[in-house]
Amino acid sequence: MEEKIKGFLDLVKERNGHESEFIQAVEEVAETVIPYIVKHDIYHGKNILLRMVEPERAISFRVNWVDDHGEIQVNRGYRIQMNSAIGPYKGGLRFHPTVNMSILKFLAFEQVFKNSLTTLPMGGGKGGSDFDPKGKSDNEIMRFCHAFMSELFRHIGPNTDIPAGDIGVGGREIGFLFGMYKKLKNEFTGVLTGKGMTWGGSLIRPEATGYGNVYFAEKMLQTKGDSFKGKTVVISGSGNVAQYAAEKTIQLGGKVVTLSDSSGYILDHEGIDTDKLAFVMELKNIKRGRISEYTKVYPNAKFVANKTPWEVKCEVALPCATQNELNEHDAEMLLKNGCICVSEGANMPSTKDAITKFHEAQILFAPGKASNAGGVATSGLEMTQNSLRYNWSREEVDEKLKDIMSNIHDACIEYGKDEKTGYIDYVKGANIAGFVKVADAMLAQGVV
Repeated sequence: MEEKIKGFLDLVKERNGHESEFIQAVEEVAETVIPYIVKHDIYHGKNILLRMVEPERAISFRVNWVDDHGEIQVNRGYRIQMNSAIGPYKGGLRFHPTVNMSILKFLAFEQVFKNSLTTLPMGGGKGGSDFDPKGKSDNEIMRFCHAFMSELFRHIGPNTDIPAGDIGVGGREIGFLFGMYKKLKNEFTGVLTGKGMTWGGSLIRPEATGYGNVYFAEKMLQTKGDSFKGKTVVISGSGNVAQYAAEKTIQLGGKVVTLSDSSGYILDHEGIDTDKLAFVMELKNIKRGRISEYTKVYPNAKFVANKTPWEVKCEVALPCATQNELNEHDAEMLLKNGCICVSEGANMPSTKDAITKFHEAQILFAPGKASNAGGVATSGLEMTQNSLRYNWSREEVDEKLKDIMSNIHDACIEYGKDEKTGYIDYVKGANIAGFVKVADAMLAQGVV
């Protein structure tokens, strides 16, 4: 079996040797899915996984835009349309200086499995640009978004590819992108998700990824007869996902003690309550400030520069910032300090070595493709509402989100539970459950 896995990965590395993030994502899937393929004749010999790691389409384009000083700037734009076996491509747009083909291919590959797990008819895709929104004026953001969409619009559509937001792309950016798409196509369609409520958006969509992550973690804790109540919770990030993961944690009785950004983390032993979280939301969403400013208003808290919060003692850890933010040493610190549950809110925030540590300790660990699927699930619900020209209530959307996260959890148990020991390998469960649905659709549709 090891030879089969190695042979497959060697081929992937030969074709994509310079794309480290993508290879990391493929390796994690291959190690659990290839043994399953070998045991099931329906997939064996069909090269299904090899077909799944090759994008159906990878688009790269130039984005010219004019800054506030009248100078022409040039960025790169991308869209990876990974797999459409079960539905139109669906996945976010990321605006960040680190964006490149490797990162977007890894995100698109993960998205295929994540979207499959939601049970909704959505394929996988991802896109973005190396444009950095930080420090840009609203007018510069608008000009860039309009220039970006003036090329992207050729490749997307409500029945082809429906982008959403991601790092660096929030409600403001989605608005500018949608406005240009509408102008170019002269039609009002649900081609983007994460829209404002007055123009086709869905209630709960901003909250969905963070809420969904906490709902999934709560389901994991329940398998041990436990809950968030009274737990000390460490959260990384301070953007959309982290904010709403904190909000739902507080609602469920957990005590959030950290949030972070690229400059470091804040530690508040008294707990980040609802009022403090409201301050963070205003700071990050409106003022575009740094998390260190929290200590100016709440002096009993402290700011730790240039570090991640995994050294802080906790029972639950929710990595909600970015990929590979939690390494082997961080995992050892969490385990040493009594952490019993790690649920990924970001995409692939834990390194392979960190995940190995969690599995060896047999704590509860949820991979992002399962635990952060709430965002894309609610995007799918937004697409449904757009098609119906109808809006569900907040309570209806939240209930559907809970049901979807519960179903994803059940699927992970079905394929990931060891009947002898009772241990649930959520990575294995998520990978196989996501693979089966997509692979069956690919087999049914033939070699296309």
